Amino acid sequence: MSTTSQVTDFSDMITNLSNRIRVTTGVTATETQLKTALNTALHDMHLGVDYKLPWAERRAIIRTQDDYTTGTVTTTKGSTAVTGASTAWNTNNDFTVKNARANGKIVFSGSRTVYIVSSVGSDTSITLTEKFTETSLSAATYTYFEDEYDLASDFLRPIDMQRFSLETAIDLISRTQFRMLYPVNSTLGRPSVATLLDFAPSGNTTPIRRVRFAPPPNDFYQIPYTYVTGNLAVSSAGAAQANMSANADEPIVPLRYRHAIVLHALATLYRDKKDDTRSQEAKAEYVDIMTRIMLDTEVGAPRPQLRPRLSGYVNAAQRPYSRGGGRRGGLGRFDRGNFDYGGD
Repeated sequence: MSTTSQVTDFSDMITNLSNRIRVTTGVTATETQLKTALNTALHDMHLGVDYKLPWAERRAIIRTQDDYTTGTVTTTKGSTAVTGASTAWNTNNDFTVKNARANGKIVFSGSRTVYIVSSVGSDTSITLTEKFTETSLSAATYTYFEDEYDLASDFLRPIDMQRFSLETAIDLISRTQFRMLYPVNSTLGRPSVATLLDFAPSGNTTPIRRVRFAPPPNDFYQIPYTYVTGNLAVSSAGAAQANMSANADEPIVPLRYRHAIVLHALATLYRDKKDDTRSQEAKAEYVDIMTRIMLDTEVGAPRPQLRPRLSGYVNAAQRPYSRGGGRRGGLGRFDRGNFDYGGD
């Protein structure tokens, strides 16, 4: 980077920040503090306003699974094993997806109880997560379906808190409301409602983000959706990632705004290292820049307008004597329609 140009990559930001705060460069401990402050600033810059920042928006598509009813099943009360006849659970469909998968749901003939698939062993073997609790079945019909689907790996939050997909008219509701409205989510159809789910596998703090649909899909549907990404940086090779780490990494923030990241980090380091008024000055400059960023509008975007309701005043002016209303006379008193107020 030229010394006179805008900061571009991680290395530029580290150098610019160290020059501003006047610390010795090349010291590992100090550089670690600078890197931490910059990455914290990058995430804080998006905190709470990420859905308003166009560069953080992403689009993805979910392709739902058709329900599968081919063949018959046999299972025993108290067992998790399900054996199929003329089934092809482990065979790919037209979209190279297995006809049955782990976390899919199964409903057996004559029952409303929904069982979850733990694993698919073969075309004729499924293992349930819980034991079968009803009367043993032999050569019975069944319906396999899926109502939960993985979201994009960098999914952070939806753009629209009311609609999961505008293009397919799928509303977004809370998990609590979803459980109340669809306690047994087994009646298939075209999805019209969705809720977001977070699963944290044992021994892992990274949540698995999924969406659950109601009704569960009864066919292959393409459901596009927009979301805010959790990957706020890009490597020199073009790989998206959550933080900047290598010198050539860049934030997803447009070039004209990247100095705001340095200012936020500068305020933090002044507060922690210097403990003086320079922290507040840097913070004020950062807030000013963020305010201007938030006021930026896209071409064609609607702008706030103040439109007073004038119709009532216009109508009253056109009909000054209607509804018994009066108007001020020349003597400083109000006339009363047909009443003569006389003299004093």
